[in-house]
This record gives sequence, C-alpha cells and structure tokens, in this order.
Amino acid sequence: MMTDADRTVLLAMDFQNGIAGDEAFTSTGVLERARDAVAAARGHDIPVVWVRVALREGQPELAATASFAQIAAHGDLDEAHASTSIHETLDRHQGEPIVTKRRISAFTGSDLEVLLRGYGASSLVLTGVATSGVVLSTVRQAADLDFELTVLADACADRDPEVHRLLTEKVFPKQATVTTVQDWIASLG
Repeated sequence: MMTDADRTVLLAMDFQNGIAGDEAFTSTGVLERARDAVAAARGHDIPVVWVRVALREGQPELAATASFAQIAAHGDLDEAHASTSIHETLDRHQGEPIVTKRRISAFTGSDLEVLLRGYGASSLVLTGVATSGVVLSTVRQAADLDFELTVLADACADRDPEVHRLLTEKVFPKQATVTTVQDWIASLG
C-alpha cells in the first residue's frame, strides 16, 4: 500500500476533442494506449487527473503571446465548447478531476500543483498530446517541482514523429523514466 509520501498520479493531458480528435492523433493508436494506461491506473488505485487547455469567454488569455495564439487557432478553446471536452475514446469516469490550464504546461494557469499536493503525490505518470507541447512543458516544470516522473512514450504522440522520437529517446530520459504502456502496466504487478 502506498503512503501519502509516495503516491503516484497519472496525468492524461490534452486528450480533448479539439486536439486529440485530429486525424494526426486518432490514426496513431495513442488514444487507445492512453485509455489502457488510464484503465490500469484505476485498477491499481492510482488517481487519474485529466488536463485540458481552455480559455475564458472572449479568450482574453490570447493577447499575452503570439505563439500561444497560433496554437489556439487550431480550434475553439472556449472552456464551454465541445472541443475542450475529453475525447470519448478515453472513457473519463465521473469524479475524476479535470484541470483546466491556460497555457502549454499542465501547471501554468491551473491548480494542478495544489491538486497533486492534496493527493500527496510524489510521482507522476505522463501521457498526452502533443509530445512537443504539453508533455515537454510539463516534464520540465514537474522536474523543477521535484516530482519523480515516468513518461509513457506510446501514450504520447506528436504531429512530427521524429520530434516525438527525439524527445522520448534523448531529452526525456534526462529527467524521467521513459517506458511503454505495456511495460508500465507489467511493473504494477
């Protein structure tokens, strides 16, 4: 049994209709592998936290940076729009928290750190799209916050497969254990 001091939490990041529903991701199998990771987490009493990017009505957050405005241009990110809802393939359960972020990292503009501290989390398992977006930014920030990290490489995807490969093989291993969903599930016993 895990104590509060060594609690693991699985983060399922940006698996929302307006991002994960894009053909660039639906054709890769990443949604199904992420769903398998989520199911395994539930089966081992590991909390699942959903992270989405959404903006306030009128999207006042877009004025801050041109680069984020380009990301937001890919779909309606209004927090009430269906594009910010969790993709149905992942089968989010009622009661599993959804954290709304306002930027690329799961921590920026959200209450994620407060929620994780409430869970007593010291270890995070990361899944998400895109690898070069939310996963990269969250790995960096979570490492700075002293979380132990695992990245499920095949439950992450990027529009550019070479960028995904470079990040999961060369960059992330400096701050995280990088593994597959199948190997992670096997490690749970």
